Amino acid sequence: MVMDPDNLSVVLHSLKDLRLEQRPIPEPGPNDVLLRMHSVGICGSDVHYWQHGRIGDFVVTKPMVLGHEASGTVVKVGSAVKNLQIGDRVAIEPGVPRETDEFFKNGRYNLSPTIFFCATPPDDGNLSRYYIHSANFCYKLPANVTFEEGALIEPLSVGIHACRRAGVTLGSIVLICGAGPIGLVSLLVAKAMGASKVVITDLSQERLSMAKELGADFAIAITKGNSPQELAKNVADMLGAPPQITIECTGVESSIQTAIYATQSGGVVVLVGLGAEMATIPLVNAAVREVDIRGVFRYCNTWPMAIAMLASGKVNVKPLVTHRFPLEQALQAFETTKQGLGIKVMLKCDKNDQKP
Repeated sequence: MVMDPDNLSVVLHSLKDLRLEQRPIPEPGPNDVLLRMHSVGICGSDVHYWQHGRIGDFVVTKPMVLGHEASGTVVKVGSAVKNLQIGDRVAIEPGVPRETDEFFKNGRYNLSPTIFFCATPPDDGNLSRYYIHSANFCYKLPANVTFEEGALIEPLSVGIHACRRAGVTLGSIVLICGAGPIGLVSLLVAKAMGASKVVITDLSQERLSMAKELGADFAIAITKGNSPQELAKNVADMLGAPPQITIECTGVESSIQTAIYATQSGGVVVLVGLGAEMATIPLVNAAVREVDIRGVFRYCNTWPMAIAMLASGKVNVKPLVTHRFPLEQALQAFETTKQGLGIKVMLKCDKNDQKP
C-alpha cells in the first residue's frame, strides 16, 4: 500500500505550547499494527496537559503527541500479528502493559506502574494521521459501529469500569455527580446495566438537559449556595430514598462530600473525577454507616463489552459528539474544548474521510 507521507500530528511542546507539525510515519514492530487514524476525541486530560503542563506526577518534560480516544484503519501489520489484517476498522485501547507483572496476571493491568498509556508523559498519543499500536489492544469494529463510536469507547470504558466497581445491577438506585462526558457515559452504562433510577447533578442546565435526553430520571441543578448536606437531602427527597450507589465524576471537594452524605448506609461511593491531591471529606460519617469508598483508575477489560453494547444498540453515544474539526484545525478544536462548549469535540484525522 502506497501511503501519503503526510503525518500531521498535534504535539504539546511545553506548557500552553501546542503545535501542528509533521512527524515521520512509524514502522510497526512484530506485534504492532500501523493505523491510519480516523476519529480522535479531545479529553479533559489533553486540555489539562496543555494548560498546566502536568497532571499529578505526570509532567510534560519533552514534546508529546496528544490524544487517546481513538479509532482508525489498519494499513500495515507486524510479522507476528494474527488477529488483524489490512483494512480492519479498529478501536484503540490506549493502555498497554509493558510487562507480565502481578497486576497483569490478576487482570488489573491498568494498575501496572510500567504501563504504556497514550498521551501520558512520556508516552506519545495518537492525534496524528498515522500511529502504531499493539495489535492485542486494537479491537475490530462491527460494520454497524462508526469510527466516532469506536473513539468514544475510551470514555465509555471509564463508565463501564466505574459501574462495575460500584456494583451497579438490576434495580440499582444511582446518583451521578457531574454531567460532563464521564458523568454522561456513566449514566448510559448504569441504565444499560439495569439501574432503575438515576439522578444526576451539575452546574450546567445545558448538560442536565442532555442527561435527561440520554435517560436520566432526575436532574438537579446545583447552585453555589447549596451545602453538601442540603444536596444530599434533595437527592433523597427526589428519589424517595437515598441512592445505594454514587458515582462522583467531578473531583470537586464539596461534591465528594455530597456523594458521601447522600449515599445510603451500606452503599458504595465510587470516585472517578480527579481533583486536588488532598480533600477534606466526612470520613467518619462514611465509616459509621459502612459506606464503601472505591477508587477508579482508567479501566481494564472493557473494550469487548463496550463494542457489544454499541453494536446491539443498548447504548447510544452518538449524541455526545457536539463538535467536529479536521485535524488541520486542531488548535481551534482545543480552544472549543477549553471553553467548555458542547460535550465531546472530535478531530477527523483522515483528510479523505471526514464522515462520523
